[in-house]
Amino acid sequence: MPNHEQQYLQAMGIQSWDLIHPERLQGYQPKKAALDTECKLLLVSTNYPTASEAALFERVLKSFNVELQQSQYASLHNLANIDLSTLEWIWFAGCDDEINSNIKKLHTPLLSDVDGNTQHRRDLWQQICSYEAK
Repeated sequence: MPNHEQQYLQAMGIQSWDLIHPERLQGYQPKKAALDTECKLLLVSTNYPTASEAALFERVLKSFNVELQQSQYASLHNLANIDLSTLEWIWFAGCDDEINSNIKKLHTPLLSDVDGNTQHRRDLWQQICSYEAK
């Protein structure tokens, strides 16, 4: 878990634990977490967006008719534990794609690297447009 997330949990009085011997749970298949029913896009990144990155994120979402409240964030570490069956879009920011599905996928560097970089924004726009052409 990223350090800032650990700090948030501690500030709220929530304990977190890491499994020391995950191999002892071999064969165990936990139930996958469901996304909110209105969620259309999942942002997957190693870093939780800052306020300025969230503003960029919201502008990009509006460009293809997705509202901020129709999106959620997940760390790459937690992606395997999420049920993606109802998802329309998934955006990998600064991390590699780890899923095989029919979900529309976007790939960019970290949001902090996209913000203010014309070439990265152009590449992102081309990815979005490639889905609209289909």
